[in-house]
Amino acid sequence: MVMTKEEIEEVLLELEKHRGRATELISVYIPAGQNIYTVANQLDAEKGTAKNIKSTSTRKNVTDSLEKLTRHMKNFKKTPENGIALFCGNISKVEGQQDLQLWEVEPSQPLKTRIYRCDKEFVLEPLREILEITEVYGLLVMDRKEATIGMLEGKRIEMLQKMTSGVPSKVRAGGQCIFENAIVIEKKKGKIELKDVKVGDMLEGINFKTMKKTFNKCKKVWKTKKDNYIKLITKDDYSIITSLDHTFFVKVNNKIVEKKADSIIKGNILININLKESIVDKITIISKKIELVDIETECKNFFAEGILVHNSSQRFHRITEGLTKEFYKRIAEEMKKIFFDNEKVKGIIVGGPIPTKDEWVDGQYLATKLREKIIGVIDIGDSDESGLKELVEKSQEILSQQEIIKEKKLLEKFFETLGEKEDMVAYDYDRVKRALEAGAVDILLLSKKLNKETHNELVKLAENISSKIEIVSHDTEEGQQFWNMTKGVGAILRYRFE
Repeated sequence: MVMTKEEIEEVLLELEKHRGRATELISVYIPAGQNIYTVANQLDAEKGTAKNIKSTSTRKNVTDSLEKLTRHMKNFKKTPENGIALFCGNISKVEGQQDLQLWEVEPSQPLKTRIYRCDKEFVLEPLREILEITEVYGLLVMDRKEATIGMLEGKRIEMLQKMTSGVPSKVRAGGQCIFENAIVIEKKKGKIELKDVKVGDMLEGINFKTMKKTFNKCKKVWKTKKDNYIKLITKDDYSIITSLDHTFFVKVNNKIVEKKADSIIKGNILININLKESIVDKITIISKKIELVDIETECKNFFAEGILVHNSSQRFHRITEGLTKEFYKRIAEEMKKIFFDNEKVKGIIVGGPIPTKDEWVDGQYLATKLREKIIGVIDIGDSDESGLKELVEKSQEILSQQEIIKEKKLLEKFFETLGEKEDMVAYDYDRVKRALEAGAVDILLLSKKLNKETHNELVKLAENISSKIEIVSHDTEEGQQFWNMTKGVGAILRYRFE
């Protein structure tokens, strides 16, 4: 039977008391979905290993514990829905005597860890982690190259999905380039070779909105080498050498389209520096290593050897932007698959470098229901599993604040109901207990300061009538007010109770 948080706490207190004389206390965790008979068979096989233990008493205690565990596991038809934890060992304080005890814990939250261990004490940390789980939060760390989606349950961080974008990390290598000796027009210097262009130079290009020539700033310059290049010659004797993938502006049916150099054919119409048409007459592809230069300009184009060419870096930028947006959409779809129908998720935290994470959040890629759950956007550097840990570390204040906000809203509801509809609220032990016994309690509120015996008694009564149970801290002003007024016991009722 599934145990309450309070029942598990009692078992933990009991198990913490026991210490073995040797490594003879056995802990077995069977996670949700694991075949219990497979684990039973493995424990049965461990009996053979236990025969090698030198100490006679330790060997007997371990063997008997394994036997007791495997017999007990035969009582199950299958693994419980949330998994199960079993503990067995000799807890006698008298040396030479045996007091073999077995404990079974079926938690209310799924076990995620599979463990078999013989030690001097029982392994209890996985159960403690489950007790700490009050809320579940979705996690996302991302940049333009990769994204990692995870979940925070209590203190446990689980990586759920890792994605890559396919967006190239560098735009320089293998870029679309032009022969370094190509002539360009600079506003002050006049005609200069492309290899002599500097960042800040004003190069002649065209403004497509006005269809007039204009000078615009060179933002970046880089050089490379290619093993193949193409030479285009027009009927009016313009000649230009570029890489095979450099983009030209080609006039087709009175529209200007973009075409890579290696897809241009004889008869295509280019635009020359006089804003006239230049018809391609000859195309030659040459296999020879050649020095090439590429630049980035503000207006996305410039004239080289009298022919209008595309600012390849800007085009590359548009391509990468397209890939990035597709990646953002894929992240959003994956987040939707994982979190949309998970009612346990109380909030989502997004981390990553500036401005990537902000672009994703502000771009509203995420479904509205999930976007409304975003409680934090944090600057971090990593987008892998280590980034999830960094994200949680940097979100501690946000997470603690969420608990405070939740508690404040709950107590505000309690006090508002008390003020407006006094007969729909009960407080103090006797009246709340009677309301529970009558099935009238909708929400039971208990202070953390309440003694354990009273706490457990009221919780069991609440569970019997499916009341919601809320634990109130003493850390907030509202929490202190609740304790002072109710001595730690209050309830919002389903109906009026006399």
